[in-house]
Amino acid sequence: MSTPIAVTIAGSDSGGGAGIQADLKTFSALQVYGASVVTALTAQNTIGVQAIHDVPPAFIAAQMESVFSDLAVTAVKIGMLSQTGVITIVADALTRYAANLPIVLDPVMVATSGDRLISDEAVDALRRHLMPLADLITPNLPEAATLLDEPVATDETVALAQGQRLLALGARAVLIKGGHAQGEESVDHLITADGRPQRLTSRRIDTRNTHGTGCTLSSAVAAGLARRLSLRDAVDAAKHYVTAAIGASDTLQVGRGHGPVQHFHALWR
Repeated sequence: MSTPIAVTIAGSDSGGGAGIQADLKTFSALQVYGASVVTALTAQNTIGVQAIHDVPPAFIAAQMESVFSDLAVTAVKIGMLSQTGVITIVADALTRYAANLPIVLDPVMVATSGDRLISDEAVDALRRHLMPLADLITPNLPEAATLLDEPVATDETVALAQGQRLLALGARAVLIKGGHAQGEESVDHLITADGRPQRLTSRRIDTRNTHGTGCTLSSAVAAGLARRLSLRDAVDAAKHYVTAAIGASDTLQVGRGHGPVQHFHALWR
């Protein structure tokens, strides 16, 4: 049996809770070998983002060639891409190397701390170049609104309608994450072109340790797809994994701000 391999194309979080670091932890926790293409370096901790250093597009292209020319990648996760030039380079490389692979796009725009991570020009490039390549995009409510240039959804009906409009922009499926909404439950919606929307619910956990939840969820979906799960099964498994990781987050004592989730909740005792 071949080894499932997922590659994350994203930014590095020096604090270890989000980005490349969260993706690789998630892959490992879910029994998938993780490779990486670093698109940006962030000086970041649980309090905020202090600085961002973008990796030159040519070096990103070199990383992608190194990974895809040698490793039998079975799924791709895309995270922080802050500049238009980086987005076009990644889109071109994916067209050449990953045309037949499942691709999960997490349109990372704002960190948990509230720091903006992407330029306005890059948002448009994301819509035009990467969304049509994605098998699944995983925006939260503010990200969905930004992609559509609309107000943030305030109820499930509006969130579902925005998901349908995002689907029309070219992605094969949309997972609208409802973690920013109010209520006792966290409700996500999986919207596909070939079926009724799937409503995924979990209890809302009272903790400030939610840094990296979006990265973790999207990489968990990619891990499921790397292991040949169907999209619906991969999303359902990822939702359960992230909920458990948030539930165990208070067992960690990391930083003074929004701490990370516990990626290895099933392994650490």
